Amino acid sequence: MATFSKSTFSHASYAAIRPSYPPSLYNHILSFHHGSRNLLVDLGTGPGIVPRALSPSFTRLIGTDPSSGMISQAQSVTPSAQYPNITYEVASAEHLPFVEDRTVDMVLAGQSAHWFDYPRLWKEMQRIVRPGGTVAFWGYKDPVFVDFPKASKIMFHFGYDDRDDRLGPFWQQPGRSIVQDQLRKVQPPETEWEQVTRIEYEPGTNGQRSGEGTPFLEKRMKLGEVIEYVRTWSSYHAWREAHPEQRPVKDGGTGDVLDRMYKEMKEAEKWENENMEVDIEWGTALVMARKA
Repeated sequence: MATFSKSTFSHASYAAIRPSYPPSLYNHILSFHHGSRNLLVDLGTGPGIVPRALSPSFTRLIGTDPSSGMISQAQSVTPSAQYPNITYEVASAEHLPFVEDRTVDMVLAGQSAHWFDYPRLWKEMQRIVRPGGTVAFWGYKDPVFVDFPKASKIMFHFGYDDRDDRLGPFWQQPGRSIVQDQLRKVQPPETEWEQVTRIEYEPGTNGQRSGEGTPFLEKRMKLGEVIEYVRTWSSYHAWREAHPEQRPVKDGGTGDVLDRMYKEMKEAEKWENENMEVDIEWGTALVMARKA
């Protein structure tokens, strides 16, 4: 998560290009939840997508993030006149001193659960969540071109091959492996949490919703937008720091790792240009549990 705290990281671009979450995801979580909806805490809130979406459902919402840049971005797109019940705090998920004991009805984490220090996190969740309260963590893997299997395979190799001219060596671990494994390492302690529920989806490449499980995250995007989305990956930012001499074509350079990836995909799939629209799905995982 250190990447997102750096001054060189564009929090505005991250907020603009990252996928949002559909009502069906929130409905699954709200249906699982029992009891009062007074206080929600969103961990790793980033640009504040989750608190804004659930603002009508809770009396008060707090978004937290260890990155002051992310919190500033969240505040800038959460006008108090429209969202008077949302506040943001710079804080790690494992230490929330501004939250009183057993006062939280629901704790959420969207695409941030793979960063947590779980022995410390579960101790803090045990402290702040009321009996019967909910934790719900979800994450998503890499985008899959559901109609273009060759492109999906090329993106995977550029993203994970263990070579210096690929992104594989530049992921922060074990975080990325936890996402790729669909959060299966996120295990709420059995003595403190009950009714643990997991919902997963693995995309296919035979068209929309050809995968296995319950799909939550899909979007129709231009090819150029997909590449810009990949430029928000933490591995890409680490790669850029290691290769400052390789600048993207869009910035006047001769090309970088993602320009080369796009070129291979374009040739393999006979794509026309970056304005072509494609259907994208993400592999997802949702883990929910209720405080005993």
